[in-house]
Amino acid sequence: MALSNSGKRSHRGRRKLKKNLSKKRRKNLTIKESKELKKLKKFGKIKKSKEPKETPVVRVEKLDPLAIPKYVNKLEKPLTFFPQTVKEKIKKNGEHHIQIQHHYKIDICETMQQILPPGFPKTKVYGYGGFVHDPKTNKLIYHVSSPGSTFEAKRGIPVVVKWKNKIKEPHFLAVDPTLHWANPNGMPMDPPKPWPSFPPGFKNAQWPVPTVTHLHGVEVQSDSDGHPEAWFTHDGKHGPAFVSDTYTYPNTQEPATLWYHDHTLGMTRLNVYAGLAGFYLLRDEKVSKKKFSEQRLDLPSGDYEIPLIIQDKMFNTDGSLLFINEGTTPEENPYWSPGFFGDVIVVNGKAWPNLDVERRQYRFRILNGSNSRFYNLSFSNGMKFTQIGSDGGLLKYPAELQSLLIAPGERADIVVDFSGIEPGTKIVLLNNAPAPYPFGAPPDPETVGQIMQFTVPLDAAKPVKPKELPKVLNYIPTLYADVPRRILTVNDIAASGGIPTMMLLNGQLWTDNVTETPIVGATEDWYIVSLTAGSHPIHLHLIQFQIIGRHNFNVNAYEGEWSRINGPLPLKKPPVAIPVEPFLIGEPIPPAENERGWKDTVIVHPGQVTRIRVRFSPQDVPEGLSQPGENYFSFDPASGVGYVWHCHLLDHEDNEMMRPLKITR
Repeated sequence: MALSNSGKRSHRGRRKLKKNLSKKRRKNLTIKESKELKKLKKFGKIKKSKEPKETPVVRVEKLDPLAIPKYVNKLEKPLTFFPQTVKEKIKKNGEHHIQIQHHYKIDICETMQQILPPGFPKTKVYGYGGFVHDPKTNKLIYHVSSPGSTFEAKRGIPVVVKWKNKIKEPHFLAVDPTLHWANPNGMPMDPPKPWPSFPPGFKNAQWPVPTVTHLHGVEVQSDSDGHPEAWFTHDGKHGPAFVSDTYTYPNTQEPATLWYHDHTLGMTRLNVYAGLAGFYLLRDEKVSKKKFSEQRLDLPSGDYEIPLIIQDKMFNTDGSLLFINEGTTPEENPYWSPGFFGDVIVVNGKAWPNLDVERRQYRFRILNGSNSRFYNLSFSNGMKFTQIGSDGGLLKYPAELQSLLIAPGERADIVVDFSGIEPGTKIVLLNNAPAPYPFGAPPDPETVGQIMQFTVPLDAAKPVKPKELPKVLNYIPTLYADVPRRILTVNDIAASGGIPTMMLLNGQLWTDNVTETPIVGATEDWYIVSLTAGSHPIHLHLIQFQIIGRHNFNVNAYEGEWSRINGPLPLKKPPVAIPVEPFLIGEPIPPAENERGWKDTVIVHPGQVTRIRVRFSPQDVPEGLSQPGENYFSFDPASGVGYVWHCHLLDHEDNEMMRPLKITR
């Protein structure tokens, strides 16, 4: 349970806010807020739902994680979606061209999957379904799974995906209608009490299930970004930002480990936990004569390149997923909690799996796909490994590490050398990150302190000599800020016991007027000031940025001055920015060795000011070329519904810790 730094703050504003919002909904239940009425008229009013079917309430018991045998499951590498190659006629610079595109039709649906070891029941999940190449039969098959199959995208070849919501049954996790959420049936935000326990929860909140898919880390037109209010249901309802269920990804950026996941307003924590996530690997297969090219690295590939999505879950004895269904402040939110921490580790959809490895190098693309849990990873034998890439692609220099801290939403591309490991050796990937991070309880060494196991079989072949990585991996341009900086805060509102009831960015709500309106082509410094007691992974859509550094500061003094000038939370108007310099303590802290590359998610620690440099241009624009007002994207980022920036602790994101990001010309 995350504790607040601001437990003594008044909490009266929360109830008043909810009453006001509820009044707006009672006047016109088809809108999120009164200011969205114009949007709604443009996209069509929300249709009235039929009553969801009554389902019997079945009480089940929680599964003891110690009853689950470890390393019985075999790690499975996600299958790869198979594209339809299409020749599309396009007009560019006044001339007609033929463009090769890869098209996919992907279903979002409910399925049963064997996550726990054999002998345990299967688990109901939400998964992504489409055609894949089955390596066992060498045929195309239709396959649904969680995590979803991997998109193997090629730089320069656009990907077009039609996302189809086929979830027709009520949500099997507790939807909290007291949050600002998708709300397809137009429920009041403050429904009459007493509130029901879950199951069954609120019938009109549980069904239909809205979804929208965001490709995390991509440079894309905002209409294809997976905006939180662009959700849609199986029966044709949709949010005010909905334009189409077909998205186009240009794939013009640098090769990187990207991932796709659900992004529905107020329900992201539920839909991602239920299974809606997967990898999107962008490659550049052209043989380049450039000095900096992934091809020249000759990295492990095929069976020796494995994406790993790490998540924490809880289960019931019938195999079903267990999630928070009672709020930490139930008088405010019946089901919401500031942080979910499971007691079973799942990698690639398997609980505590084992991977048999050869005596050679492997490339692992690691994604923290958990809702709230940070991981600090290391090998049980203490061996070192090399990180070669982060969120936005290759690092400038390889980073030799013995441990890896990774927050939800972050990716790490690492090379591990097993060539010197003796046959018969078993190595466990360990985790020692507290939860919540960094001041929470240490992980149980018998459960979430273990991630997965690597086994070198007794009959392993002779070792393959490891390939040496060059000293320089990639060209990373030096960025220079050319417009005034932004000073932004991370805040929370807490109940009398210090438990957060709402998480905020810059003291504002999701529905408040847009304040982050950068000019396309400009380079800004963002100073993110943490006024909470926990670490937050902050994610910006559309672009990759660079971490400049962090600086300790006097939290109490700064917060006192900030509150004196701006007033109680949530704010009724944009805050007055308070310069951080008078409150800084000690010397600046440079970014870690493995943070010196392109990032789309940055860890903002408590007691620190985190400084990032954000250039609103594509990654591959040469140093010094990008200028404010000049658009170098292959699309217009200033058009459409806009983007967002938010905390990637999904429980926080779902309760106001997200703000609009609108690019201007």
